[in-house]
Amino acid sequence: MRINALVYCEGLFGESDGKIANGLVRYSEKYEILGIIDSTKAGMDSGEHLDGAKNNIPVFKNTKEALQSLNVKPKCFIIGLALTEAYLPLDLIEATKEAMKYGMDIVNGLPVFLKDNNELTENAKKYNVEIYDIRKPKSLTELKLFTGKIDTVEVPVVAIFGLDCAIGKRTTCMEVLQELKSNNINAVFVATGQTGVLQGAKYGVPIDVINSQYVAGEIESAVVAAFENEDPDVILIEGQSSLSHPAYLSSYGIIKGAMPDAFIVQYAPKRKIRADFPLLKVPSLESEIKLIEYIAKKPVIGITINHENMSKLEIDKAIKDCEKKFHIPTTDVLKYGSKKITDEILKIFPDLSKNTAS
Repeated sequence: MRINALVYCEGLFGESDGKIANGLVRYSEKYEILGIIDSTKAGMDSGEHLDGAKNNIPVFKNTKEALQSLNVKPKCFIIGLALTEAYLPLDLIEATKEAMKYGMDIVNGLPVFLKDNNELTENAKKYNVEIYDIRKPKSLTELKLFTGKIDTVEVPVVAIFGLDCAIGKRTTCMEVLQELKSNNINAVFVATGQTGVLQGAKYGVPIDVINSQYVAGEIESAVVAAFENEDPDVILIEGQSSLSHPAYLSSYGIIKGAMPDAFIVQYAPKRKIRADFPLLKVPSLESEIKLIEYIAKKPVIGITINHENMSKLEIDKAIKDCEKKFHIPTTDVLKYGSKKITDEILKIFPDLSKNTAS
């Protein structure tokens, strides 16, 4: 049974820095999302705002309004922002204290830990609620180094990479996962970020807060565990940032730890500047594909389009242009589904076809 939850995303729902809330609205095995808190979109249907189709998850002005409107009391209050600041904004602290007052446990996906804030820990004790800092890494004694056991994984591992942070890699991963499952393929998802973990991924950890010496080992351990425990036909692993991004090393750790057999690349044609890095330009799709294939020595087998700020005509042209230039399937999974990509996975790894639904 899923856990009832409100998601706090003040001012950022539907934006790149609201990606945790965006992801939870689209998919969540662990939580039943009852509503979004964002006063700038209050009164909207979250699905209609995010993807143009109603999902009956309302957006509320604040927690008080949500509780007055809902028939069910939420168990959890999830921080649905993906902020880069190394501090907690005052409005977030106040909203968290209010949720505690109403008896909700707090689930935090930020890299700043709420349990380090004395005021919040005191309030948690006062109202007898729990704080869960899901990105707090294990102690060094618990973290795993790379062992080479990844070579025992005998099924294809497909990684979804991209040209930037918050560009839709995990969303594409979930769409491909569901399409494979609908074809009777036992596909297993390995998360590498906080949103995937919050959505209920059984395997994986948020890798960006782990000591860099252990990133490859933790990823390897998650992929091996998924292989040994789930008897999968294929494993999908979520990418982080981009391989070319000068600020992050996550993609290198994923390549080293998971040793993917193939890659899908997420591309936003209209995005010219990297998210949260106004001085950094997004590289060309061609250069990113070349870099991935050079480092990993494995092919990019599909391209997926992030349609931010694009018309339907522009999306269709981008798909056509990519297929003409790179000779690999291209689609926008939120507009046209992921069948092109899953068909290519089945083509590249023909042993999977024996499991497809008739």
